Amino acid sequence: MSRRGFLKRSAFGLGAAVTAGLTLPVDLTARNGERRATGERRATGELPRRRLGATGEQVSILGLGGAIAVAAGRERAEAIVNRALDLGVNYIDTAAQYGPSEANIGAAIRDRRGEAFLAGKTHDRSYDGTMRLFERSLERLQTDYLDLYQLHAVHTEGAWRAVQAENGALKAVRRLRDEGAVRYVGVTGHKNAAFFAQVLQGHRFDCALLSLNAADRHYDSMIAHALPVAEERDMGIIAMKVAAYDGRIFREDGVSSMYEALGYVLSHPVSTAIVGVASVAELEENAAIASEFTPFAGSMMRALEKRTAWYQSEVNFFKHEW
Repeated sequence: MSRRGFLKRSAFGLGAAVTAGLTLPVDLTARNGERRATGERRATGELPRRRLGATGEQVSILGLGGAIAVAAGRERAEAIVNRALDLGVNYIDTAAQYGPSEANIGAAIRDRRGEAFLAGKTHDRSYDGTMRLFERSLERLQTDYLDLYQLHAVHTEGAWRAVQAENGALKAVRRLRDEGAVRYVGVTGHKNAAFFAQVLQGHRFDCALLSLNAADRHYDSMIAHALPVAEERDMGIIAMKVAAYDGRIFREDGVSSMYEALGYVLSHPVSTAIVGVASVAELEENAAIASEFTPFAGSMMRALEKRTAWYQSEVNFFKHEW
């Protein structure tokens, strides 16, 4: 069942926590302190923004993922991207591996480039291959620069050695940044959290994109290993896999709504959480939740973690199957 279908059946919505008997945060002083700690800024009626680490950029706490509907039909993708910008979602994520995603995004933002913080990725480990991918990405995205360019899925020793080689991808992204074709450089990791933490320690990246959801602590935890390193080094922290993938985190007796899934992630020291959507309506639901976000109390965070324990293997499938 799709997430939208699940939510229509469910009795949960923005009032999910109350209905489930969970404790919502009530200490306004603590809540404001958490906002200050993450650099969150909120204006009435606007989607909140947070500081993207030491870059100083302000990004929407909800980002748009480019790997689901945005990588499908052009017309639907353009509608989603344009609506995201209208709603104040300024962080847009894509990758060379995401099929037609780059071309679809490019068609949508060619006249709105200044409204988007555009993040791309290279999955090639070599200097020459990364340079070729980057040029192709610029062409597809109809732009002459990227705000963030990331080394994609560096979560094994072999991948890390390859990108650091004399003719590796790390040399390419550094050159692109030095020449102004890329504003910031980052790295992404889905799994092998302890090793990914070492990668973050081994190079001064501007940003780190890592998997994070309410089942993370049960297996190969990014929260326990990589998140503290990225925070200590003042990196821009981008969360992915908020709903696992294709909504696998949603269960009536587990994490039962996007309110819970997104709120859990945003209650950590992340700059933004990227979420792929299937439709404009789903995007609007997510934006409505993000616009009303306040940090969850510790009791609610622990309750959500406890409720994912029985099916955590399915939620964390990408950590042991990919």
